[in-house]
Amino acid sequence: MSYVAPLKDMLFNIKHLAYIDRIAQLPGFEDAGFETAQAVLEEAAKFNEGVLSPLNWEGDKNPSSWKDGVVTATPGFKEAFEQFAQGGWQGLQHPVDFGGQGLPKTIGAACGEMQNSANMSFALCPLLTDGAIEALLTAGSDELKATYLENLVSGKWTGTMNLTEPQAGSDLAAVRSRAEPQADGSYKVFGTKIFITWGEHDMAENLVHLVLARVTGAPEGVKGISLFVVPKFMVNKDGSLGARNDVHCVSIEHKMGIKASPTAVLQYGDHGGAIGYLVGEENRGLEYMFIMMNAARFGVGVQGIAIAERAYQKAVTFAKDRVQSRPVDGSLPTSGPIIHHPDVKRMLMTMRAYTEGCRAMATVGAAAFDAAHNHPDAETRKQNQAFYEFMVPLIKGYSTEMSLEVTSLGVQVHGGMGFIEETGAAQYYRDAKILTIYEGTTAIQANDLVGRKTARDGGQTARALAAQIEATEGLLLKSGSADALAVAKRLKVAREAFVDVVNFVAGGLAKAPEGAAKASPNAVFAGSVPYLMLAGNLMAGWQLARALLVAQDELAQGVDAPFMKAKIITARFYADHLLTKAPGVRDAIIEGADSVTALALDAF
Repeated sequence: MSYVAPLKDMLFNIKHLAYIDRIAQLPGFEDAGFETAQAVLEEAAKFNEGVLSPLNWEGDKNPSSWKDGVVTATPGFKEAFEQFAQGGWQGLQHPVDFGGQGLPKTIGAACGEMQNSANMSFALCPLLTDGAIEALLTAGSDELKATYLENLVSGKWTGTMNLTEPQAGSDLAAVRSRAEPQADGSYKVFGTKIFITWGEHDMAENLVHLVLARVTGAPEGVKGISLFVVPKFMVNKDGSLGARNDVHCVSIEHKMGIKASPTAVLQYGDHGGAIGYLVGEENRGLEYMFIMMNAARFGVGVQGIAIAERAYQKAVTFAKDRVQSRPVDGSLPTSGPIIHHPDVKRMLMTMRAYTEGCRAMATVGAAAFDAAHNHPDAETRKQNQAFYEFMVPLIKGYSTEMSLEVTSLGVQVHGGMGFIEETGAAQYYRDAKILTIYEGTTAIQANDLVGRKTARDGGQTARALAAQIEATEGLLLKSGSADALAVAKRLKVAREAFVDVVNFVAGGLAKAPEGAAKASPNAVFAGSVPYLMLAGNLMAGWQLARALLVAQDELAQGVDAPFMKAKIITARFYADHLLTKAPGVRDAIIEGADSVTALALDAF
């Protein structure tokens, strides 16, 4: 089945939930209104539907290959990447000063979703390059920017992120790679990095590795980590490529999914030391790497939405074509397509509601990012930054966990045929699993949500969001339609459950005054992932509630009745079937902590 970009839903979100025409009033985005968004998304759809999507199945059957240190991409990928670069897609939301188009993230996120729906293995390469560009823009010297950014933004070169080591995993305090200062201001880098996405390939002239390592004599732990640019090929002063650097791919992993994306083991310094260049200041590498990581975390959340959309489209097509059994209501005289069966419709609606809710959440998050970086008013920037930072672990964590459920349902809709690789449904399920793991597992996102985003400010940001949701409930009640009233009821209960958990989290980690009850971190963190799932569920449901209000108004004006009616039904389904989970999750978090923490370790 070919992929069809969900342009109507994307443009609905961009226009009515993210307010693209307000973004177009921000400095630097004057030409990025709705008409621009529509034109860019339509062109992106053509490229992704016509070029990348047909290669997706091929990449699963014929993955990237490694031989004698050389990695060869899946047939067709190199040519597709050339078209990708020539189309200016890598530089879509990067500065015009370095050859980019300078468009807002609100538009870029939608294009990123299309890339990942069409071909997630391919899309991982530009996703990592985006992160490298962001890190260099933020912390790179003028010389590093002049040397690397234009070629990264153009797609002529690609970027990677090198954190993980065999002994370190997610614990970056255990990083052992070392960097030795040289007389000319460069460094020699030594060490092994694993799980490096697109860490070696033949699609671009050069690869720019951003590598965490310790300078000789640096402090132990995360405070002693620095960030370095280590190119695959050295760059001469005139910009031409010079000698091969001392970084080599010694193997690539054999994975359950995203098989066309080479996940490399890179060895630095086996032949005298890989030449690297310090990004920013020594011992601030983790701070800089988090710039890349946060960009990537948002991008991975979009990947979850993308793979869910692809699985949904395939399941709907199959359900319309697959004939089996007479409908239980007798509406057909003989066997009919399985889409007539209530449970199949329930599964499809679950897939649709999850995907559209998370897409709306990510679109609104992207708009907050744009305002946080470009709004002329400092207080408005601050508010949008707080909103965006709160949303990132939800967009990453909830959307990727959601994608597992949606792709699993996609297999289920196919029945036994879904378990057969040739039908293609299983690939989406396999590809989706990595999303809950890389760029920080769901538990790491939840720890971030609990510690940095909730406890640090005593739950202030979370409660401010709850107040905004309560205002939406008021608009739903004022609307008075049966659907709006039903959604308002569900949204209120879910919001109250969320606030209860916020109070529990903030109270459980608060610094207790002398004589008061002690903080209870184990009880709080036992429920951290459920808290993330509750928060993500609520935020996605809130955006669909907002969408319902818009759809009702548009419908009253006679605008695209089939689409608007479907949007209302989807929002109602989400409220009735998914938001209703919130109270139970609250109870599990607040009342169920002991059953997580009480069992002695030797009982496992």
